[in-house]
Amino acid sequence: MPLPVSHVADVMKQLSWEHELMGAVAPSIASPRDMPDTILLAARLARCLTLLTQGTAHDVITQAYVNPSDWQPRTLASFLLDDHVSIVHDDTSQPDLVWSYTLGLSKFGLDEVEVFMPKGLSDSAAKEVLIESAGELLRLGHSPKVGTALGLPQRSRTIHIKNYRTAAPAGRMLGFRELHPTLGTSDR
Repeated sequence: MPLPVSHVADVMKQLSWEHELMGAVAPSIASPRDMPDTILLAARLARCLTLLTQGTAHDVITQAYVNPSDWQPRTLASFLLDDHVSIVHDDTSQPDLVWSYTLGLSKFGLDEVEVFMPKGLSDSAAKEVLIESAGELLRLGHSPKVGTALGLPQRSRTIHIKNYRTAAPAGRMLGFRELHPTLGTSDR
């Protein structure tokens, strides 16, 4: 289905898009239980169109550009959270903290998750907590309320939802649930 010319022009300008044509793959709203399958189908369609046209796909939610060569390691044979959610680290927002957050949970009708860590620590710890928390939220199918505790069995941790806020790190307003890790038995 062709997009309206005004919409295409605005998006092309915003993305610095240099291709002559543009299309959109947007999955229909599904129940939370069906969203992983729906999002996987949309990604497969985007992959096929990118390979067929030798063009570029742009994931509006994760702000990722995907070229034909980028699809090679991503076969999309089954649903993998890493194919649809990315982790971003931003050390410019606060002088002594690194803001790490997800982009992509909103595809599933969920709020993104975030954690603030002291500068100098490895980004991998924040990434592990965010990915496992994102997987748990996807399994639950809803964004928990502030104060709710989530068990993360892979890390033997409990994560508490500390705060809710909105921010626009990717150019559009998103809801964020701030995570506050509580040490589990394997973290002591």
